[in-house]
Amino acid sequence: MKTRISYGKGNIALYRTGAAPLHGLPSIPESPFTGSSSTLFAVDVQVEVFGDTFLPAYTDGDNSRVVPTATMTNFILQKARLYTGATLEGFLHFIGAQMLNQYADMEAIRISASELPFAAATITDDGGKTAAPSATTFAAIEGAKAYASLDLERDGHGGVTITAHECGRRDMKLVKLTGNAFAKFVQDEFTTLAEKTDRLLYIYLDMGWRYADVGDAVQSDLSRYISARQVYDHIQHTFHDFVNMSIQHLIHEMGVRLLARFPQMGEVWFNAQNRLWEVTAEAPNEDAKVYMDPRPPYGMISLHLSRETL
Repeated sequence: MKTRISYGKGNIALYRTGAAPLHGLPSIPESPFTGSSSTLFAVDVQVEVFGDTFLPAYTDGDNSRVVPTATMTNFILQKARLYTGATLEGFLHFIGAQMLNQYADMEAIRISASELPFAAATITDDGGKTAAPSATTFAAIEGAKAYASLDLERDGHGGVTITAHECGRRDMKLVKLTGNAFAKFVQDEFTTLAEKTDRLLYIYLDMGWRYADVGDAVQSDLSRYISARQVYDHIQHTFHDFVNMSIQHLIHEMGVRLLARFPQMGEVWFNAQNRLWEVTAEAPNEDAKVYMDPRPPYGMISLHLSRETL
């Protein structure tokens, strides 16, 4: 029998105070975001380790080489205090390298994380005439989250090499009230969908990218770092100003524009769901309409773009 084994720990939620603020991002026209002064770094981590030395635990119940997953959790929590950077990818690279250095029986590691976003509270003065973000008070943000994943192995020279990676943003929910169409599609005796030259469009969207040079994701110089926040703003900008003929048309335009804006992005992909609301109340020649959530079946649309496919 041929085996491939791994084990690890998920849902390691950690909240690091006194973290480095995010500075040094280049600005882009589609986003006001150029960094953050927040010193709160919160992430949900998952780690998966690989190594044939752990096989006796499966075949013979021999745990003599097994690093307990509870130990992995404690290791990550303790090492998180020592991370001096400000990015998700940099954090994963730091923790993964530390873990490979600590445990010789781990041949490779896949370490991933999603951000746990908090926004600084807006504090006004007594007269309410000025407002500023608080340095000490934050509120959790629900919804879209940045994520990243790195696969790491030893490089044979005392360091580690990244063998695979992905970055992205999940759980986006975007609605546009006009400037969307879906018409001239295949119709037969089973077709009940009406053509629309202008419609409301509501989508769920997950997306991700890979760097052409993954070193840009983990170096301390952020001049070529791709901010998931800027990507999110860029996607909203495209949705706003692009008149689309379908969701396929929309996400293709999003991908083409992202690759043009970020030359360090080697490839990008999208997984979209059509969550178009159903009209429940309307009247002729009136803008006011009432919608409800659609029936459970939803459309699924995917796209992968790389520079070679353009």
